[in-house]
Amino acid sequence: MVIDSLGRPLGDLRISVTDRCNFRCPYCMPISLYGDNYKFLPPESQLTFDEIYRLARIFANIGVTKLRITGGEPLLRQGIEKLISSLATIDGITDLTLTTNGYLLKEKAEKLKEAGLKRITVSLDSLEDEVFQQMNGLKIPISRILDGIQAAEDAGFSTIKINAVVQKGINDHGLVALARRFKGTGHIIRFIEYMDVGTKNDWQISQVLSTNEIFQIIHSTFPISPVAPNYKGEVANRYEYLDGDGEIGIIASVSNPFCRNCTRLRLSTDGKIYLCLFSDLGYDLKDSLRSGETDLEIEQKIKNIWKIRDDRYSELRSGLTGTSRKKIEMFQIGG
Repeated sequence: MVIDSLGRPLGDLRISVTDRCNFRCPYCMPISLYGDNYKFLPPESQLTFDEIYRLARIFANIGVTKLRITGGEPLLRQGIEKLISSLATIDGITDLTLTTNGYLLKEKAEKLKEAGLKRITVSLDSLEDEVFQQMNGLKIPISRILDGIQAAEDAGFSTIKINAVVQKGINDHGLVALARRFKGTGHIIRFIEYMDVGTKNDWQISQVLSTNEIFQIIHSTFPISPVAPNYKGEVANRYEYLDGDGEIGIIASVSNPFCRNCTRLRLSTDGKIYLCLFSDLGYDLKDSLRSGETDLEIEQKIKNIWKIRDDRYSELRSGLTGTSRKKIEMFQIGG
């Protein structure tokens, strides 16, 4: 186990396998900036599956137990099932998950399950087709995503997490409908406070619906009560329905930051590690992989980087926001 400067152990690795996405959500990849002519990473700049596997094995050796595959949209990466199959064999990895927008899930769910994927999280910001199409930026119908969720359920993914980014005045009127849709299904809807990820979404604090406000909206229709986290450092605050019909989560990344318990590190598609979702500084491991460094040398490099980590952006947000603050874009390292 390796500990950072604030006493936080490294336990989770989020692996971005592509910077490409087939959605253009305004809060992540606004289409005005990421149109048809935008140049994504060429194949030679991306980590290969063998390189990702090697790094994941090194991370497992120093205490990482959870791997999450992200993007961009990870299901766009050709042969993603092959990578998952290899990651599933690594000793010490107890949780292997993937976050997707769900567009390709209907075609991929069964193969992902067979490859050894344990859990799936699907992004779904609204059940209203007009709102959903506005929020995905490309007028993609919601039926495509709901079919993907059903396919994942049919493939044997018993507990699917559904992530909804909540923007005041955009989709906040539909929170109860989302809760109702997944209540009693065994799946968990998680409402996420709108965050200032990257620098392209014109984020304003006035657009944030706080955890307390989200709680009151749901509680007024479906009474809920807080429950203890499943483990230390769990991102979402958990609330169970008082009628015993499941639970929801609320991720209070703005109103009640969880920096002090953050155990996550992010690996970008081009082989850089980032110590925080809101960081602009990436430490290159691709050159280490391709220049002949041994596993032990790379392991020591990772340990040294983690030990100096002191990131807690969300706790300091009010003094750090503004156009001068540089941050990596979310599609480059996942959420």
